[in-house]
Order: sequence, then C-alpha cells, then structure tokens
Amino acid sequence: MNNTIKFLVNENNSGQRLDVFLTENISHLTRSFLKKLIEKEQVKLNKKILTSPSTKVKVKDQISINIIENDEQNIKPKRIELDIVYEDNEILVINKPKGMVVHPGAGNYENTLVNALLFKYKKKLSNVNGPLRPGIVHRIDKETSGLLVIAKNNLAHSNLGCQFSNHSIERKYLCLAWGVIRPLNGKISTLISRDKKNRQLMTVSEINGKKAITNYKTIKVFNIKDIPKISLLECELETGRTHQIRVHLKYKGTSLLGDKQYGKKNIKFKKINNDFFVGLNKLSGQALHAKTLGFVHPKTKKWINFNSELPDGFKKILNLLENLSS
Repeated sequence: MNNTIKFLVNENNSGQRLDVFLTENISHLTRSFLKKLIEKEQVKLNKKILTSPSTKVKVKDQISINIIENDEQNIKPKRIELDIVYEDNEILVINKPKGMVVHPGAGNYENTLVNALLFKYKKKLSNVNGPLRPGIVHRIDKETSGLLVIAKNNLAHSNLGCQFSNHSIERKYLCLAWGVIRPLNGKISTLISRDKKNRQLMTVSEINGKKAITNYKTIKVFNIKDIPKISLLECELETGRTHQIRVHLKYKGTSLLGDKQYGKKNIKFKKINNDFFVGLNKLSGQALHAKTLGFVHPKTKKWINFNSELPDGFKKILNLLENLSS
C-alpha cells in the first residue's frame, strides 16, 4: 500500500532531524523504517527529494512522505457498540470502555476499537496512521476508560496531530491511588523510556527517553479505618507517553488501585473489609478514567470540550469510599 502524508513544520519542531520529526508525527512506524523511506527517496522537503535522515527541518517547511507498507493486515469490520459522545463530518468523540484495545496488534485483530470503527464508518476515516489505525489520532490503555477523538479525514487528523504535538489539547484523568502523594498538588516532569528488564513496561529514566509531563492535584484523601489511605487524583497531561500516569505515580512511590502491571504488590490491611474487597476485585484493571478532553475543532477553529461519566466499577468503589469515610 502507498500512502502519501504531508506535514507543515511548526516552531516547536524547528531544528529537529527529519527522521526524528517524522517519528514523532507518524506514531505507528519506527524511526529505522522511516530512515529507510528517506534513503529510498520517498520523502520530499519543499518539493525536493531528500536522502539524508539527519537533515534539519525549519519553520514552515513542507514535508511529504510516501509510505510503502507491504505487511498490511486484513482488518475485518466487526459490529461492536460504540458510546458516541459527539460526531460531525470531521471528527468523532467516543467514550472507550475499559477492556477495549484501541487498534489491532499482538494477535488481537478482531475486537478492537478499529474493528468497530470500520464496521460503522467503512472508509470514511483518516488514513494518516496507516491501515492498522484508520482514524486513530491518540490512544489510551486497554484497561483505561474514557474519551478519545477520532479523525474522519486526513485534514482533521493533521490538525489534531499538530495540537497534540503542541501540547495544547486538554486531557484530564481521574484516578484512585494508594496512599497520599506529596506534595498534594504538583508537576511531574521526567523522561520515560521502555523498561530494559520488561519490554512491555515503561520506566522513568534520567538519561534517555521522551519527555513526559503530568500535572496532578489531590481532590480528596480517604482515611478509613482498617484500609490504607487512598487518594482521588486529577491528572492533567501535557504530553501523552505510553502508560504515562501509571509510570509517573510509580515514580512518586504510589500506584493505582487495580493496576496489575505497575501496582504495589504488598498492600497491608489491618482487617479485611468485605465490601471494599468486592469493589476492588470488580475494578478489573486500574482505576483510571480519561474524563475530560478539549481541543480546537479542526474546521470551525472553536474550542470544544467534552466530559464523560465514570465507568461503573470506578464509580461503585468511589461511592463505597465516600460512604465508609462519612
């Protein structure tokens, strides 16, 4: 499959290497693959063919890349109900349920958000991110619920992609974490890279990785007899790295309720509270919900903002904590 994508370089990306710029803006392809495309004369800068991946880009440079993908999977449309929060001719905002994978991969090619989108919208989606990710501008983890914006065409996708690159998208998450994070409100700014011991996990690094910034505030601390302290947090992302909130909370010495990958292994309880344990078991994944999403509409240029309800498991354990603390 051949797929030509065009970009306009903004101030934030000025001075970057060409291969780095393309890697940050085409998330489904590796830097090494993009380097090969440059070397194969598939990239133009201001309408001139380039062959050097290290070429530095400047503000207002026009870049076009012809992506040649030979390993396209046959993704089948599947009837899966979608919780649509907003829709027009340019975009779609959905409330993704916990347990749903956003796009195909790692042996799951049938029950993802992409399968559902293909069933409902067929080819009326952007193809900027290739055949495995039609319409997909950004992702949230499988066991994280909440809001996602989908692009119906390439212009909308490119516009939204620039807003994500500029960190101007508003993304606020609610989560429940063990203990009390200190200070109660603050900013976590680190590099995040893949864990060398477990390639499925991410970790904070002092020397390499991508910059990650999470602003957090403590909404409430639940101090309940026989149960360790639990905090309700609001986390606002400036960047959107893989597992960012979960990695940053681990870095601060805590973890989310229900987080099997980054969670604390030895939570000590003075006494078993059956209601609480039932609620905790029903979480079936981390207590993390992408509640608020705001951005400039790619066509009208007006700011739009969306909010979503907490999923049942999260809401039930939050209500239980409220009742036990009253």
